[in-house]
Formats: sequence, C-alpha cells, structure tokens
Amino acid sequence: MSTHPRDLPLADARRLVERAVDKAEQLGLRGAIAVVGASGALVTASRLDRGGAGGMARARSKAWICATQQVPSAEHLRRMTTLPAPISAGFVAASPEALFPGAGGLPVTEDGHVVGGIAASGATVSPFLPAGVSPEVVSADGSPANPEDLLIAYALGIPYDGQHGDDTARWRERFGELVVTPEQSLGMRAAPSASAQRELAWATRLCDAVIAAASRLGERVSVAVVDGGGDPVREDRMDDAVAAGVEIARATASTAARFGVASGALHERYGDATATLGALGPAAFLAAPGGVPLVEGGRVVGGLGVGGASPDLCARLAAEAAA
Repeated sequence: MSTHPRDLPLADARRLVERAVDKAEQLGLRGAIAVVGASGALVTASRLDRGGAGGMARARSKAWICATQQVPSAEHLRRMTTLPAPISAGFVAASPEALFPGAGGLPVTEDGHVVGGIAASGATVSPFLPAGVSPEVVSADGSPANPEDLLIAYALGIPYDGQHGDDTARWRERFGELVVTPEQSLGMRAAPSASAQRELAWATRLCDAVIAAASRLGERVSVAVVDGGGDPVREDRMDDAVAAGVEIARATASTAARFGVASGALHERYGDATATLGALGPAAFLAAPGGVPLVEGGRVVGGLGVGGASPDLCARLAAEAAA
C-alpha cells in the first residue's frame, strides 16, 4: 500500500455532488457545487441550470479551504476576520485559491482523515430562504435550517449543523412563530432525483464520453465543459490524473467557447496577437490544443476542454466527444 495520501475518488465525489444537486433542485436553488481533493486539486464540480457565472469559482474556493485547511469554511472565515489584517492578506497572497472565504463548505473525511472538501455557491445558493419555499423543506428534524447548509449536510449524509449564523432569526422573519414538527420536516429527507437540469445533463454526457475514451486508452485526464462565456458547467478529474490537467481543461474549453475556434487553432486566426488575447477578459485562457467549441444550430453554446495527457491526444479526445 502506498504511503502517499490520495484524494477522494472521482466516483465518490460525483455521488456527493449528485446528492447536492438533487437537494438543490428540491429547494429551488440555482448555483454550483464543487469537490476539491485534499491535495488542493479539483475532483468534480457541477453547475445547476441557470446557475449564473461566478458561482463555480466561489464554490471551488470554499471547497479548497475545507480540503486543505481541514476545517469548515465558516471557521476559516472567523479566523480571517479576527486575525490582524496583514496575516489574513498574507494568507490569500500565499493561497490565492482561498480568495473567497465564505461560510458553508465542509471537509470530507474518510477513516478519520480529510480527503476533500465540498461547498456550494451561485445565483440563488445562500442561507436565505427562497421565495415560495415550503417551511417543511427548510426544517431539519423540527428545527429551522437554511438552504445552502442543508444541501451540503444532505450531500454528506451527516446531521444538519448550520454554518451561517442564526437560522432561527431568518425563520421568524419569514414564517413567524410557525412550528414544524420533526415528523413534518423534509430538509434531511431523501430528495427526488433531479430532473430539470438539461444543460448539466448535456455537459455530464460530454464529460462521460471523454472519461470513457481516455479509460480505454489507459490515460488519466481532466475534462471541463463551459458555457458560451467560458464559465464552467461541469468539470471532472479522473483518479490520479495530474493536478494541472484541471486548469488546462478549463482554460482550453473557455478559450474555444469564447473565440469560437479550437484552442489550438487560435494562432492561425490571430497570429502574433494571440498572446495578448487572454488579457481581454477574466475567463481562463490557453491557446494550446485540447479545447473545441460546442456548436448547436450554428451557434457556439460552450466549449469542451481536456487536459493532463499530451496536447494532441487531449485535442482528439475533445473533438471526438464533441462530435
């Protein structure tokens, strides 16, 4: 047996995210869920339909904090807001992945050891109670709960423990003194399988196709599907795939989506100006083989990127999956 620790396996991480997606849909939330391994490298992430740009990056940051600092992100936030400013600023400078120290993320443990972190963020992922939500759905065993922390606790299969302050105050503001009994509480009960996530299902099929093809070749890669603006919809890193493949897959996918050409063909179109294109916007950028645009009805709707193997092979895997 190897003496070197391993990240949470992809299959296990995917199950956590699938459970979180199920609960998020039941709660009417739109955002992203990310699982980062204890190494600090992303394992898997999914964005619910109409989840909005930026949520994936925030979820990934909180998950990184939980995985690497081995504490709930709420505890990390408490430390960052009570330490002297030079220390908290220095931490972010040394650990730029921790740029968003929001509450709500939790470590993932196995046999008493932290093997990853999970967190959610996005358009409507928050501790506030969505309009029209049933009080039974945001109650855990008869006590007030909040949606963001519910979906993370539900994903992990652990008892609910609020991470965002006073759940009771938010409950009273919305529902007054209404009491929900433990028998009526649905917050931690089994959620129906998500059925309204068509864009996520599309992205998952593309990632699955790449992973299956790479497995047949004995390769370990990372794969990313992004929307037309370059924001990730789905990302997966195969077990023991190199960590940098995650960023390569995301960057080549974003480049292909934003410019509408294969990421490796950008030089043919822009020549010497290619090197400056990455400064045009905040999205990840890499003008190297591995990413292809995703086109439906003559319209670029996203990008598919593969990283972690030879660039030519990554480009071929992406092109075959996209086709």
